[in-house]
Amino acid sequence: MSNALYRTCPESGLQFHKSAEWLMRANAVAAVVCLLIGGATALMVTLTRWPAVHLLPADKFYQLLTIHGINMLIYWIIFFEIAVLYFCSSTLLRCRIAMPRMAWAAFGLMVVGAIINNLSVLGGNSSVMMTSYVPMPADSNFYLGLILFAVGALIGCFIFLGTLVVAREEKTYEGSIPLVTFGALTACIIAVFTIAAGAIILVPTWLWSVGLIGNIDAAMYRLIWWGFGHSSQQINVAAHVSVWYAIAAIVFGARPMSEKVSRGAFLLYIAFLQLASAHHLLVDPGLSASWKIFNTSYAMYLAVLASMIHGLTVPGAIEVAQRGKGFSKGLYEWLRKAPWGNPVFSGMFISLVGFGFIGGISGVVMGTEQINIIIHNTIYVPGHFHATVVLGTTLAFMSLTYFLIPTLFRRQVMFPALARWQPYLFGFGMAVFTLTMMGAGTLGVQRRHWDMTFTDSLLSFDYPASAYTLMGIVGVSGMAAIVGGAIFVMITVLSVFFGKRVESESTYGTAMTMLKRAEPDVLSEGGHAAAGKFGFAAPGTFLFALFFLAIFVIYYAINWKYLASVWPMS
Repeated sequence: MSNALYRTCPESGLQFHKSAEWLMRANAVAAVVCLLIGGATALMVTLTRWPAVHLLPADKFYQLLTIHGINMLIYWIIFFEIAVLYFCSSTLLRCRIAMPRMAWAAFGLMVVGAIINNLSVLGGNSSVMMTSYVPMPADSNFYLGLILFAVGALIGCFIFLGTLVVAREEKTYEGSIPLVTFGALTACIIAVFTIAAGAIILVPTWLWSVGLIGNIDAAMYRLIWWGFGHSSQQINVAAHVSVWYAIAAIVFGARPMSEKVSRGAFLLYIAFLQLASAHHLLVDPGLSASWKIFNTSYAMYLAVLASMIHGLTVPGAIEVAQRGKGFSKGLYEWLRKAPWGNPVFSGMFISLVGFGFIGGISGVVMGTEQINIIIHNTIYVPGHFHATVVLGTTLAFMSLTYFLIPTLFRRQVMFPALARWQPYLFGFGMAVFTLTMMGAGTLGVQRRHWDMTFTDSLLSFDYPASAYTLMGIVGVSGMAAIVGGAIFVMITVLSVFFGKRVESESTYGTAMTMLKRAEPDVLSEGGHAAAGKFGFAAPGTFLFALFFLAIFVIYYAINWKYLASVWPMS
C-alpha cells in the first residue's frame, strides 16, 4: 500500500486512509450541524411545554417540534453513525475505503435530502412531526427529502460492507473482525432493514402526496412506518454499545470479559431487536392481542437479554482492567479511581447507566401490552425515548467525539475544563428531564398537545398540582441539558476549526492495540480471574447487575399495581 494514501496517528497508532478520513470528517461535521438545529428547536419546544412559560403558539410549536424530532432522531444520529461505520471499517481494519467517490455521492444525497426536508417544514405545510401519519398530508418535498437521505445512508451502509470485503481480500487483519467492528456490522445490518422499511412506506406516501396514488391505508402506514421509525433507534443501540466497547478499550485497555458472549448478544440484536417496534402499536385496532403480546414480550425479551449482557460486560471489562492495575480494594475502588475528569470516560459511563436504568427499564415496562395502555400517548413516551436516544446514544457519541477531535481532526480540545463538566451537565440534566417526563406521563399529561392547561377549550381538564410541578422541573432540567448540549457544540466547532493543530494527536493510549480482538478469550484462560474478589472476576459489576434487577422488578410490580388501581374489576 502507498504511504501517501494513509496517515498514522503517532500516539494512538490508528491508521487513517485519507479518503476515509475526509469522509468521516464531513459526516461528523454534518451531524453536529444537525445537532445544533435540533438543539435550537429543543429550546423552543421545552419553553412551550413548560406551563409557566408556554412560549409558542400552536402552529409554531408543531412546526418546530417536527424540525426538532427529525433532526435529532434521524439526521444528527445517522450522519454520525455513517462516520462511525467508516471508522470501524477503514481505520480499525487498516485498509482503504471501498468506492470513495460513491461514498461522497452518498454523503451528497444525505445533505440534499436533509436540506429539502427541513425547508419543506419551514415552508409551513409539513408540520406533521416525525411520525408524519397519514391521512394528514405533508408537502411532497417532506417525503422526497427523507427518501433521498435514506438512499444516501443505504449507500453508506454498502460502502461499509464493501470496505470489510476490501480488508478481507487485502488481508489487513487476522482472524475475526474486532468486536467494535462486529458491533458496527450489527448496526449496519439493522440499518439496511430499517431503511428498506422506510422505503416501502415512504415511496408510496410521496406518490400519494403528488397525486399519483389515491389513498394510503392509515393502519398499514403505521405498521410499516414503525419498522422504520423505531428500528432506527435499534441502529443507535448497536452503534452506541459499540462505542461503549471502544471507549472501554481506549481509556482503560479493557478487553471484553468474553468475546463470544458479546458477539452472541449482538447477534440477538439482529434477530430480535426490531420486534420492539410493535410497542408503538399496542392500542391499535386490527392487530390481534396474540401478535402484540408475542412481539413485545416473548420475542423482545431476547433483545432485552442482549442489552443486559452488554450492560454487564462493558463495566465488567472496565472493572477487570482496573483491578489488574491495582485498584482492587473493596468492591468499588476501581470505579472511584476511574478518570472521571476525562469526558471520554465520564460521558460513556453516564450514557451506559442512564440508558440501562432509565431507558431500558422504562422500555420493557411500556412494551408490556397491558401496562402500555395507561401511558400510551402520554408524555411518558418521549421521556422514555429521550432516555434511549439522548441520554444513551447522543451522550455516547459526544464522548467519542472528544477522542476524535485530537485523533481524527488533529486539533486540541479547546476549553478543557469546560469539556470535563459538559457530560455531567448534559447527562444529569437529561436524566432528571426524562424521569420527570415519565412521572408527568404517569399522571396523564398528554404527549403531543401544545397546551396542557387546555386554555379556552370547550372541554377543560384539570391535572393534579403535582403534574404541573413535574412539568416545571421538566422545563428547568431541559434547559440544563440544552445548555450542556450547546457547550458541546461550541467546544466541538471551535476545536475543529480553531483549535491548536497537534501532531501527537491522542492522549488516551495506544488505541489500535486496545481495539483489536482479545486473543485468547480472557475468561477461558483465567487471565483476569485472579484480579477479582469473592470468586468473581468483576464483583462490583455483578452487584450493580443485581441492583438493576431489583429496581426493574420493583418498578414492574408498581406499574401492575397502578394498572389495577385505574382499571378495577367489578
